Amino acid sequence: MTAAAHVGGAGPDIVLLHGLGSRWQIFTPIIGALEQRYRVHAFDLPGFGAQPYQPSLRPGIAGLADWVSAQLQTRGILSPHIVGSSMGAAIALELARRGIAGSVTAFAPIGFWNAAERRWCVGVLSVLRIAARALPRMLGLTLHTRAGRALLLFPLFGRPTHVDPQSASADLAALAVCDGFTAARATFRTQRTIPAADDVPTTIAWGRRDLVLPARTQSRRARRVWGSAHHVLLERCGHLPFSDAPERCVALILATPPPTTK
Repeated sequence: MTAAAHVGGAGPDIVLLHGLGSRWQIFTPIIGALEQRYRVHAFDLPGFGAQPYQPSLRPGIAGLADWVSAQLQTRGILSPHIVGSSMGAAIALELARRGIAGSVTAFAPIGFWNAAERRWCVGVLSVLRIAARALPRMLGLTLHTRAGRALLLFPLFGRPTHVDPQSASADLAALAVCDGFTAARATFRTQRTIPAADDVPTTIAWGRRDLVLPARTQSRRARRVWGSAHHVLLERCGHLPFSDAPERCVALILATPPPTTK
């Protein structure tokens, strides 16, 4: 059985948080490089990947941030660098707001949307989940062809043919069965922009080819709210840039100023 967390490397602590319907393995293309500089902690969030769903958990970003905070406390991790993707990026920003994150690199955080963009985001992920649940064998076979990856994965990746077929198949299988999807998705309706934490070094990055949370409008809103953050647009990258441009993602993470001592 796949583990619900990955820990490896040596150095300052860095925490990796995935998005809605995903799992920690989405960061696999960058974990090896990060482990050369950091002690890497990658978690499956409750109800995703191999982490059991917790119905008693407060729903949404607030509750997931509570859970991550408890994990950090249990593991003795203080003021880590937190890297998040999509929903996980919003959790990272929330932990910065709470003073728990020492520094943050947020890739395409949710919450900088308008109502139409939110519905689009939810719709794209929901359609992918429906397809993954209804046609698992066919999708698995299709993903092992370049044309199939180009067709199925283009909403998520800027360079879908670069995605490892085995990983893509496992990611879609995890999306199909994750128990936390519906409850987390329901909270998106009321999820608002997270206020800036100006004292926490933060980088916010968006893929120019992101079709889930289009960068053109949402990055502009992020710049207005998180004015003190370093804002970056990633060329030829989609919503999940880690296989599109792993070296660029690692460079961004390493370039985020280190946590200040608290």
